[in-house]
Amino acid sequence: MKKKLSLLILALMVGVLFFSSVAGAAPKSYPPSLVHKPGKMSYEHMNYLAYDIGPRVAGTQSEIAAGQYIKGQFERIGLKTSVQQFNYVRRGVTYTSSNIIAYKPGKSSKQIIVGAHYDSVAAGRGVDDNASGVGIVLEVAEVLKKIKTPHSIVFVAFGAEEVGLQGSNYYASQMSDADIDNTVAMINLDSLAVGDKMYVYGSPGEDGFVRDLALKIAAQKKLNVGTNPGVNPDYPAGTTGDWSDHAPFNRLGIPYGYLEATNWELGDLDGYTQTEKHGGVWHTQNDTLEFIEKEFPGRIQEHLSTFSIVLTDVLKSLDIEKQKPKPKKEKKVKDKTKPHEKVRGEK
Repeated sequence: MKKKLSLLILALMVGVLFFSSVAGAAPKSYPPSLVHKPGKMSYEHMNYLAYDIGPRVAGTQSEIAAGQYIKGQFERIGLKTSVQQFNYVRRGVTYTSSNIIAYKPGKSSKQIIVGAHYDSVAAGRGVDDNASGVGIVLEVAEVLKKIKTPHSIVFVAFGAEEVGLQGSNYYASQMSDADIDNTVAMINLDSLAVGDKMYVYGSPGEDGFVRDLALKIAAQKKLNVGTNPGVNPDYPAGTTGDWSDHAPFNRLGIPYGYLEATNWELGDLDGYTQTEKHGGVWHTQNDTLEFIEKEFPGRIQEHLSTFSIVLTDVLKSLDIEKQKPKPKKEKKVKDKTKPHEKVRGEK
């Protein structure tokens, strides 16, 4: 017990000391002109996370470095930023990770949570999964910083997603009833760079308003974004499974939107097989810029640009008072437990 306690204290000290030691360091800067070219800034962030830092395995110094980079970028943008540290136990060992949170006030105090996980597996560079999602979050945060959005926005980079959605589970567990009631929706971004098709998913029924608005925006702008076609009865059309950071919020009754690139018409029809040409790229040695750009030239740029435009326009136009004029249906019973998260491809 004493040994476990000592390891926990050491882990906490390492995390605190690392964030403290670089707190005064100037964050990496980028040419302001990149902000006006959808997908360009997100590519730079993605590249930095994947190559200047590398694989960002949960509980390692690389994950801490990635968190510090994201914190620095939120601060450079000018958003009020905080670090939510948490501990989790995996295979009998206690680890420490952090959620990086940035707040952008809007016309309404009601909030939309926009999140992406910044850790990765050890294989490859974690370009697609999920430096791509973090890149879009950072880009859109900068694009919107001076725009008065209908609702306030909470941008969150989640730690330790790959080991059981630890960051998003912890964040959701800390939300009060008032926080939950004040949250219009949660929008999750995960693995945007390589899949054959660009998708947006959402809650079933009337609570799928984020998905519906995103699809409307994509159609108006002639962007090639669709949704889960529903070929697998386990995952009804327009929805998805509970394998990413939207899941803990969905269990609280918060409507979700979810941006992803994959291919629901391959393999087991569960969205796990991302590409017809090479199958799944996530969680493999192929999750690198070199492989993706060689095998799918132009795909990363197209996807980042498209998802950036769609997310930006959703956040600029989503107004819950106009979007959902009907009375809200009864909320689900709040559930802050952490059930077994289904893994795509799991038999």
